[in-house]
Amino acid sequence: MTTAVKVDEDAKSRLEELQAEIRLRTGQKVTQQELLSRLIDDAYESRDEVIDSFRESTVPLSEEEKEAMARGRISSGVETDEDDIDDILYG
Repeated sequence: MTTAVKVDEDAKSRLEELQAEIRLRTGQKVTQQELLSRLIDDAYESRDEVIDSFRESTVPLSEEEKEAMARGRISSGVETDEDDIDDILYG
């Protein structure tokens, strides 16, 4: 069973480019359906990366982001406990 999937012109063009490059480099002719199936299989195997690519920010932080946060920390000399935080956040 096949189902039609609509893609924009840019995506279609890149799919055709990949298809042509596969034929050029391997000598094998692959259909766009075979290529899309392979891409979907690969994405399925690395689904966490695919899902993360749709997030607005990356989690966890990169090492560079962690270092930037650490550089911005200062000690106020006041110890804060959970009750203090609750009071500040929830009043």
